[in-house]
Amino acid sequence: MDHSTINHQTGQTAIVVGGSLAGLMTGIALAREGLETIILEKAGKDRPSGGGLQVDGSLFDFNKTERLLKKLASGGSKRSLQLWSSIEYRLRTEAESYAGMDIRYNTRVQSADQDDASAWVITGDGETIYGDILIGADGHRSMVRGYVNPHKPHASFAGYTVWQASIKETDLPKAKRPRKSNGYTMLNSFSGFVFGSITEIEDDSSDSGNRQIGIAWYDHVRNDWLRRLGAVEGSVVHHSLKGSELPEELLHDLSKEASERWSDPWLTAALHGINTRTIVGVPIKEYVPDNLVSGRMALVGDAAHAPAPITASGFNASLQDAVELGKCAAKGIQGRAAIDALNEYESKRLDTVRQMVQSGQHMGRVFGL
Repeated sequence: MDHSTINHQTGQTAIVVGGSLAGLMTGIALAREGLETIILEKAGKDRPSGGGLQVDGSLFDFNKTERLLKKLASGGSKRSLQLWSSIEYRLRTEAESYAGMDIRYNTRVQSADQDDASAWVITGDGETIYGDILIGADGHRSMVRGYVNPHKPHASFAGYTVWQASIKETDLPKAKRPRKSNGYTMLNSFSGFVFGSITEIEDDSSDSGNRQIGIAWYDHVRNDWLRRLGAVEGSVVHHSLKGSELPEELLHDLSKEASERWSDPWLTAALHGINTRTIVGVPIKEYVPDNLVSGRMALVGDAAHAPAPITASGFNASLQDAVELGKCAAKGIQGRAAIDALNEYESKRLDTVRQMVQSGQHMGRVFGL
C-alpha cells in the first residue's frame, strides 16, 4: 500500500484526532462497537503529566462501556480525585489491547475535509488517512472545531488564570509529609482561591504508589502578564505560560504571596514549582458550542465544550461524550448512516454540555472579568 494514502475498510472506520483522555475514551468506546479506530496524537507517548481531576467513580446502572470507562478513570474505587497521568496510563493500556486500534503519537494533523463518501485528514508528513467519521478530541485549541464550527472556532478567555505546581511526596522531608488521606484542601489567598491536592501516582514508572502534592492557584489579578507575554490576545487564549518563560519579577511576586499565606506541604509544592520553573500558568478558557456535528465530523471533550474547571465537570462530560458516541455508532456508520449516527449524538449531548459550560460562566462574571 502507498504509505502516503491510507484507505480503511468502508463502513466501519473512525479517525480520532487527539489522543489525550477524551480521545482515548472515545477510541475505546468506538472500538468496543467493532469500529476500526485510528487515534492521531501530536505529542509523544511520554507526555508531561497533568494535575488532579474530579472523577465520578459510581458504577451503578450504566451500560458496559460506561462502567468500563468509569472503572478505568477511578482506578476501581469511588475516590473523586485522580491524577491525569494515572487515568491516561489506564486508558492507554486498555486502548492498546484492541486489535482494531491504531494509536499514533508524534503525528500532527495539518488539515481535514469530507465529502459524501468519507472524511479524511492530512498529516504533517503528507499522509492522507480516510475514514467514515472524523472525531475531534483535540482539546480547547481544536483544529477540527474550525471545520465543525467555522463561525466560532475559538474558546474565550474566562478572565483568570490557574497556576499549577506539584511535587512528589518523596521529595518532601518526612516530617513535612501529609498524614491526611487523598483529596482537596481549600487554602486562602490575596488574589483568588487555592486548592491543595494529594493524589496517588499510578503509572509504569518506578515511583508507582507514591503520592503527588499539588497546588492549583486561581488568580485574577495578574492578567496583564498574560497579555504582555502573548498568552492571551483579545478574548483568545494562545498558550499557557511555562515556568521557563516567566520573568523573575512575576516569579518573585508569586513566591512572596505563597510564603505569606500558606503552610506545608502546600507552600513547599508551590515554591518548588516556582524555584525550579516547573510551575505552569493556565489561562482559563470557556467554549459554549452552537453545534457538535457537521456532516461526518463531530467534536468531543474540550474541543466540543470547554467548561471552567471550577465546575469539576469537564472530564466526566468527556466520558459521557464517548459513551453516547459509541452508542450511536453501534447502529452502523455505513454510508448515510454515519451522518445519522453523528446527528443523533448531537441531539443527546448538545443541550447538556451547553448548560454545563454556562453554569461555570457565572464564575467568570463574578471573579474574573
